[in-house]
Amino acid sequence: MNAESDERDGAAAPADPAPATGDATEGATGDVVPGVAKVDPELGSRAPGFIKASRALHLSWQVGVFMVGLAVVVAGIIMLPLPGPGWLVIFGGMAIWATEFVWAQLVLRWTRRKVTEAAQRALDPKVRRRNIALTVIGLVIVAVLVGIYVWKFGIVMPWKIHE
Repeated sequence: MNAESDERDGAAAPADPAPATGDATEGATGDVVPGVAKVDPELGSRAPGFIKASRALHLSWQVGVFMVGLAVVVAGIIMLPLPGPGWLVIFGGMAIWATEFVWAQLVLRWTRRKVTEAAQRALDPKVRRRNIALTVIGLVIVAVLVGIYVWKFGIVMPWKIHE
């Protein structure tokens, strides 16, 4: 299910002596070693050691984590049109997957980076002024439309209070 889980210790030797992307990492003495991709110790399986020791048990663990994460993500997708925290539940399912699968860890990192960038853009004074101006204009338009509707048709309650 996950090719990256075979590199459990994070000490994979590079297959290519020269990097195609220009990656470099620090060696044991602190010098930069070209051609060696930087291995992130946070990526990979977070299963307990006794589970990683047995290939069959680790594969069963991965299947279980995948199924639980899938159930949570499906519940989140169902909650999108219904009342409930749909996106929050979907990201919770992704977090469950990220405990075992590198691709989910990378998706969560990308999402976290994009959310942080959006938050920084939203805090920009020019963007805040623009957003406030657009909100005020939208509210004025809605108020005018409601006023026109009430002027033309009046307010009619769906129930009769006087009875």
